[in-house]
Amino acid sequence: MVAPETPKEHLPDPWPNPPELRGPVLMEQRWADAVFLHWRIPEATAAAFMPPEVVPDVFDGSAWVGLIGFRMQKAGFGRGPAVPYLGDFNEINVRLYSREPDGTRGVVFLSLDADRLAGVLAARAAGIPYVWSHACFRPASSGNPSLGYSVRRFQRGARTDFAVVPAFDDVATDPLSVHLTARFGLHSRFRGRTLYIPNSHPAWPLCRAEVSALEDGLIGAAGIHVAGPPDSVLYSPGVRTQFGRPRLVRS
Repeated sequence: MVAPETPKEHLPDPWPNPPELRGPVLMEQRWADAVFLHWRIPEATAAAFMPPEVVPDVFDGSAWVGLIGFRMQKAGFGRGPAVPYLGDFNEINVRLYSREPDGTRGVVFLSLDADRLAGVLAARAAGIPYVWSHACFRPASSGNPSLGYSVRRFQRGARTDFAVVPAFDDVATDPLSVHLTARFGLHSRFRGRTLYIPNSHPAWPLCRAEVSALEDGLIGAAGIHVAGPPDSVLYSPGVRTQFGRPRLVRS
């Protein structure tokens, strides 16, 4: 099933302008068929996982934990061609939302499951908590509008299986949806220091979705407990993004 393009006049009004990357573009990639599941959690719970110099980015009095699945496509270095085979894989991540003292917003990854071992090893060397797993994408079909992701870790056995039915005519333009998806960088610890790795992309074409299947062990494996259905469920056909040069975060 192919999602319709979101008309420009229906893009979120509060969506911030994407930042202009300073210096060279280090990587380009496309994120396709993104499913966003989010739960409210206490701010203090999220604070325990923040790197030094950043704090939880709170919305409506709560911090938020996300379970996000997407298909990485045509990842490549700089502005060059995509890396054959290694540039395409499935990724399912658990993430929190962070903010620097100057207001710069980002994400903090608790885990990222992917099915390309070489990419996992390279990312872990840079301090990003990738996990090599059996990760699958289940596309929608003419007889079944549900699409989703499943993960089975090769070690320690954590699993997830989730699927949604997108409501393509219900465009998500509310401030919470923008808060959870308009993220232009990640905060990560590397050799005892906090780094910010910036990225830039246009507004996600977002719509609401309904959960059709959910059995998750990844959030719990990351050390956070959630109960009940997610408080926010979103889908996007995807965006193209670019990553820039990391910088140190200073207080």
